[in-house]
Amino acid sequence: MWKSRILLTVVAVGIGTGLYFLPKSVVENESQLKSETVENAPADPHSDIPMALAEAIAALRPLAQPVLNEKSATFADSLSRLYAQAGKYDSSAWYAGEAATFLKSLESYRQAAARYYEAYSFAVDPGRQKVLAAEAQRFLNQVLEQRPDDLDAQGQLAMTLLATAPPMQGIRKLQEIIQKDPQNEFALFNLGMLSVQTSQYDRAQDYLARLLEIKPDNSQARMLLGVAYLNGGDKDKARAEFEEVKKRDPDPAVQAAADSYLKDLR
Repeated sequence: MWKSRILLTVVAVGIGTGLYFLPKSVVENESQLKSETVENAPADPHSDIPMALAEAIAALRPLAQPVLNEKSATFADSLSRLYAQAGKYDSSAWYAGEAATFLKSLESYRQAAARYYEAYSFAVDPGRQKVLAAEAQRFLNQVLEQRPDDLDAQGQLAMTLLATAPPMQGIRKLQEIIQKDPQNEFALFNLGMLSVQTSQYDRAQDYLARLLEIKPDNSQARMLLGVAYLNGGDKDKARAEFEEVKKRDPDPAVQAAADSYLKDLR
């Protein structure tokens, strides 16, 4: 019962991992995304976008495609940011990728990688996850060609491998990051989360406890640590973590998730 409710926990605390989030995108299916990624701009339904944002997007779209010069690349980058504000992450990623493909700068590659990683994180459909992960990898590899020691890019690359390669490849890369930087928050958190998913609760407790030594206010890590203790059979420690979450994080969704566990622990 406890393990089945990890979904509630991770959604409530906002963990950026594609296995858990509902899709927020303009793109309707994988084949459309593949086509858009290669050659066509995304569709533009405005029905669920605030009017001011929708108007700004409509004004910029004719100026941002095709990206033929620095000015249109700048418009594409601005459009990417507007789509991100609107929660249309696939479209945001597409325009950032178009800008980066023209500009070919480190910063533009970072921006495109970040947007595609964000879209991947919100995708639910495995086919879409795979396509978005591959696009994120394309730009992350461009970043790493210029900055091979960039641990942020290495960490995101590791997580995208969960969708495109045997999972252990990504896990090994996260472990390599920990060897280089034992206090790396991204790697510690995701190794902890993946350990919970695979029922390796002792490992999860180790990774997440180490992270909380560095960042004691990390609600995501503390909530997952409570889940790891709970699934590992230590209800007292689990209760202590959930209560600590409630003390530290006033967010209503986080409070509700912690309460749901504490109620069953009474």
